[in-house]
Amino acid sequence: MRIVLAAAALLLTVPLAACGSDGDATATDSTTSRPTQVPAASGPVTTAGIVTVMDTGSPEVCLGPVAESYPPQCSGPALIGWDWAEHRQMFETQGDVRWGSFVLTGTWDGTSLTPTDAVPAALYDPARAEEPTYPKPSRHLSDSELEQVRASVEDLPGAQSAYADGTRVLVDVTYDDGSLQEWADETYGAGVVVVHPMLVE
Repeated sequence: MRIVLAAAALLLTVPLAACGSDGDATATDSTTSRPTQVPAASGPVTTAGIVTVMDTGSPEVCLGPVAESYPPQCSGPALIGWDWAEHRQMFETQGDVRWGSFVLTGTWDGTSLTPTDAVPAALYDPARAEEPTYPKPSRHLSDSELEQVRASVEDLPGAQSAYADGTRVLVDVTYDDGSLQEWADETYGAGVVVVHPMLVE
């Protein structure tokens, strides 16, 4: 009897591990495996806004931060079939570097963008910007728990940045066909992580 009581007392003093395959206190039970690759798009995609096309030897589309230098510094997925001759007077040059600002539409294969249309920033007329709305998080997490979540999603496939806004974690990614958001909802609870793709359908 003493052995049984001692074992029970020991169990009461051991912190319970959280649900989640890695014991993360912010994770819940999930049947969806963590994505390992940026998904491809089944149809045309468009950049979520104006982006920089950078060419330091081969054209790339910068979907993340751009350093404010001259020339600017950034990198991103390759642009297949990009021809600067089709965009005369719509870009700048500095030595061998060429860059310009565009809204791009094209096809996304998971690693590169093949543009089918490019609207220069000077000719782009965006619709009236609206404040983004997000679903209410299904779980309330403390600041330290949100930081744990932020750190765990900042290396999702195609992640550009991840930050907590006080009630949830927002993560910018290259593209999401819904699988990244599904994994995040199952892992952390609906609305706790909001996946924001830079290429949208």
